[in-house]
Amino acid sequence: MDLRNLLFIRERTAERSGRKSRSLARWWSLDRETVAHIISVALVLVLAVGIRVWGLNQIGFNTDEAVYSGQGAAIAQVPVLKDIFPIFRAHPLLFQFLLAIMFNFGFGDLALRLLAVAIGVITVFVVYRLGSILYNSNVGVLAALILAIMPYHVVVTRQVLLDGPLVLFSTLTLYLLARFALTGNPIWLHAAGVGMGLTFLAKETGIILVGAIYSFFALSSEVYVRLRDLILSFVLMVLMILPFPLSLALAGGSNVGQQYLVWQLFRRPNHTPDFYLTTVPTAIGVSVIIIALAGLWLLRHERTWREKLLIWWIIVPVVFFQIWPTKGYQYLLPIAPPLAILASRTLLRWLWVRNPFSGERRTIGTSWVRVLAGGIMTLSLLNTSWLAIQPPTTGTFVAGTGGVPGGREAGQWIKENLPSEATLLTIGPSMANILQFYGHRKALGISVSPNPLRRNPSYEPVHNPELEIRLNNIQYLVWDSYSAGRSSFFSERLLELSARFHGRVIHTETVTVTLDDGTKVEKPVIIIYAVHP
Repeated sequence: MDLRNLLFIRERTAERSGRKSRSLARWWSLDRETVAHIISVALVLVLAVGIRVWGLNQIGFNTDEAVYSGQGAAIAQVPVLKDIFPIFRAHPLLFQFLLAIMFNFGFGDLALRLLAVAIGVITVFVVYRLGSILYNSNVGVLAALILAIMPYHVVVTRQVLLDGPLVLFSTLTLYLLARFALTGNPIWLHAAGVGMGLTFLAKETGIILVGAIYSFFALSSEVYVRLRDLILSFVLMVLMILPFPLSLALAGGSNVGQQYLVWQLFRRPNHTPDFYLTTVPTAIGVSVIIIALAGLWLLRHERTWREKLLIWWIIVPVVFFQIWPTKGYQYLLPIAPPLAILASRTLLRWLWVRNPFSGERRTIGTSWVRVLAGGIMTLSLLNTSWLAIQPPTTGTFVAGTGGVPGGREAGQWIKENLPSEATLLTIGPSMANILQFYGHRKALGISVSPNPLRRNPSYEPVHNPELEIRLNNIQYLVWDSYSAGRSSFFSERLLELSARFHGRVIHTETVTVTLDDGTKVEKPVIIIYAVHP
């Protein structure tokens, strides 16, 4: 072999070795990036779990938790509870069936709340995936972090409420729509129809998001969709929803459903019109809203179908529930994921502008500005969430924000000390639900209106409480400070009945509250009276 061949072989060997080294270097670099990314997502999920399980069960259920858990117990045929809580009430039963499975295994209220936590954490992961496919993985991770520590989502997903599953399935539907817009594959649109059906089955108010989907397709000419695919998607949604009305009809519960609809349409507003404006922004995080809105302006030259999809997912629920007379704390929760993604997009892209001379993109200032803005927002959300999950120290609370101090303890005392045939009269149905779930005794609310248009059809009115006490159909009265704070008239009415029928205090639940001057005192929150004809 001559010298030239030897040199050629050596050069080729060196070239192959160099390519292999570069390939290994690229692989190592990509592998490190992948590992770092996985670690980031894992840390976000760990944080989401940690803040949701911290002190999770230190306070018992509130009324909505008691009702949904009672429905699950009724489905599972739990003794006593199945006779107190009807299976069919106002809402579909998807989440309640999951609760029934938990009851079949003998789990208590802590396990039920852990199920709600798991649903909330899964939603955080879906937001990560949604942000990643809409923009990039960094946007997805930051959006997941924002939702993981957002007080609004943290507080609600620590409770056995329908809104946690509702947001999971609505966000999953949003993800499927994004996949359809990106790929044009109709299978994703069909899957979105199934997702909307699951959203409805979680809570019927989720159906309003059909309006967001319609608005998105109507105003996004760049996203091509065939009419037959839309129709098939709608049919799949209807097929998913169909078991609920069919089960109502077969069980003879359709009249309750109709009565509930009439009550919702004609009931009086339960909050002032500014309720959402004064309550929800703080729960979401004022900084999150400001950053998200600022990004829509600062990055207006980048506006695409992505922003339209997220914006309409926010606008439709906000407008609907602002007009709707019933205003619940957790009703606007479906807007939290798109707001988190928009805020994340702003933080990761707002410092980049186009040079008017060269056309290149450059950073305004230094990266520490972006880090500072994100750090302030993150610390603000984390601090607010931490304060929100602490036990209340004022003796009052907003419905939907957490459990009711003293309710579980009072119910357990009732279960252990009162006759199984006893009937209690409370100020309102909220406390009645809690005492029925924990105490396994029937409870009625004196404030339940006898007018069908003015009451939840699930509740039984007490037309003549004096007569019921004289006939010994009611043996115990229960006063609580939470209901008394909302309805002083019926609180005084209950105390009058107690005085008239020789009421004797047999049990009191107190909580430690902090006064304005910082002094801590024991405040009675639930008082049980035994009355005699």
